[in-house]
Formats: sequence, C-alpha cells, structure tokens
Amino acid sequence: MSWKILITARTLNVEAVGRRALELLRGAGCELIHPPKHGPLTAEELLPLLKGIDAVFASMDKFTASLLASKEAAQLKIISRWGVGYDAIDVSAATDHGIVIAYTPGLLNDAVADYAMALLFALARRVHEGHLSMREGKWAAGWGHDIGGKTLGIVGCGRIGQAVAKRASGFNMRLLGYDIAPCADAVKLGVKLVPLDQLLAESDFISLHCALTPETRGLIGEAQLRKMKSSTYIINTARGAVMDEAALLRALKENWIAGAALDAFVVEPLPANHPLRAAPNLLLTPHQASFGLDTGARVSEAAAQAIVDLQAGRKPQWVVNPEVYKSPTLRAVLKERR
Repeated sequence: MSWKILITARTLNVEAVGRRALELLRGAGCELIHPPKHGPLTAEELLPLLKGIDAVFASMDKFTASLLASKEAAQLKIISRWGVGYDAIDVSAATDHGIVIAYTPGLLNDAVADYAMALLFALARRVHEGHLSMREGKWAAGWGHDIGGKTLGIVGCGRIGQAVAKRASGFNMRLLGYDIAPCADAVKLGVKLVPLDQLLAESDFISLHCALTPETRGLIGEAQLRKMKSSTYIINTARGAVMDEAALLRALKENWIAGAALDAFVVEPLPANHPLRAAPNLLLTPHQASFGLDTGARVSEAAAQAIVDLQAGRKPQWVVNPEVYKSPTLRAVLKERR
C-alpha cells in the first residue's frame, strides 16, 4: 500500500533542490500532499492536515505531545526532518506513539559554516551597509574591522563549529571554544576550550553553533552581552532562542557591542514589524545558512530516503529515537530487526 506524504518543507519547491527527492518518493508509489501553506507550521495549523497521513517531510513544524496523541495523527509513522534540528518535535511523545523521527546530521556542516563566515566578513567589513548605500545613489565608504589575527569564539564545538574553526584558521584567527560536551576533535583543530565567560570577554567575533536544549535556551542574555568588548560582533546561525533577542536589541541600541548578524529567530518568519528589523548595526537574513543548492539536494534526498526506507520495512540511516524500534507501539512494519 502506498503512503500519503505531507510535505511541509518549502525546500522541495525549488527544482534544483527538490527534484531528486520528489522523484524518489513518487518512484516508491507515495502520494504527495502539498498543503496550502508550507512550514514551519504551528501545531494548530498541522492538526487538520494530518488525517490519513503516513509520513511528514517536515520543516521546523511544531509537533507537540497533544498533536501526536490526536486522532488526526493516528496513522503517522515517521517525521523526516529536512535538516538537523528537531527541537520543535516532542521526541518522547513521538516515541511513545511509535513514530520514527528521522533527520540528516552532517550534511549541512559545510554550507552552514560557509555562511557563518560570510556573515562574519560582511558584518566586520560593513559589506551590507556599503551595498545599501550604493543602492541609494550614495558613495560613502565605511571603515570596518580587520579579521586576520583576531580572536573567534565558537559556542558549540560540534560538527558545524569545527567546520567554522577549519575555515577561520586559514585567516590566522585565534580560536576559543565553549561546549557543554567534550570536544577533543575541536582541540585537534587548534581550538582552545575555555569557560563561556572567558570566551565572551576575549573574543572579537563570536559564532553560535550549539543545539537548542533546555541548557542553551537563552544562553546569550544581558549578562553575557555585557561581558563582551564594545568592539565584538556576534553571529547566530544556530537557533534563535539561544539568544535573548530583547537583550540583544538593547545591546545594539546602547552600543554594548559593535554589531550582530542573525540568521535564526525565536519566531519565524520574523514578523514584518519586529523591532529587530530596525535595530542598528544588525545584519538579518531569513534562516538560509543551509541553503546551498548542492547541499539542499543532498539533504532533500536523504530526508526522502528515510521515508522510502521505512515504507519498505527498512530502518532509516539517521534516526533521533532508535529506541522506538523496540517499542510495541511502533507503527511501521519492519522486515529487518538489525
């Protein structure tokens, strides 16, 4: 029996990014359901879309415990995330209901690291300001900060943080790192692991790459921003909630720090009237750090493959909750038990 697949990830709408993934799903006999609005969707928006759905090719949609326990979600067998973040999914509830949570770790490392460095350079050398000035018919060169030889603080020294470290070392940057987990691989790349307060106080640039967890929610707030030098720039390509946006707004308005670049926000899409849109010394982009065409195609195919594998009775390659396979509530039928 073919599965019905709800596609909330808008990335599949891009021909160069979604073509192979769509072909893979159609080739497996799946019926593809495109909602009127793509994600990220709230639980309220998702609820009426889930009736009769076997799998979701998911954006950063909000899969709450109550949603997963609903009668509308009774047929749901797998949520396959386009990307690595799954903080919007109640994984414990999904596991209790026998729903597999698949994701695509490792595939976005280089794309996000490239983008973080692009933001760092644009911010430091005021590239965006120069562009906007020229668009307005002006000729007003701006002085920015040098990058070579400066100190970069990397908050979150996992795969993406390490990819940033590799790039930054090519610019002869001094590398400091902070992570709640052991990071031997980061140390091998020349990253000196230090307490967060030391990283904040000594860094000229700070790049956030930690996952959103209860420990990292609001990690960078007023107290942390005040520990930074007035010449420091901070870049966030992780999750919006890692940073206290209200505190950052005050920091920018009152010149506690030199500037910031944000690609992730607490509420996405960022409301048109959000005060961050008018903040000084702030570079904003619409959560596109992972949007490299080649990378996007690989991630899309991997997320689709997870659905196709489970439909065929195989375990997907990358699963957040592998313990679900041993659960008597598992909704998918496996042909293998490896």
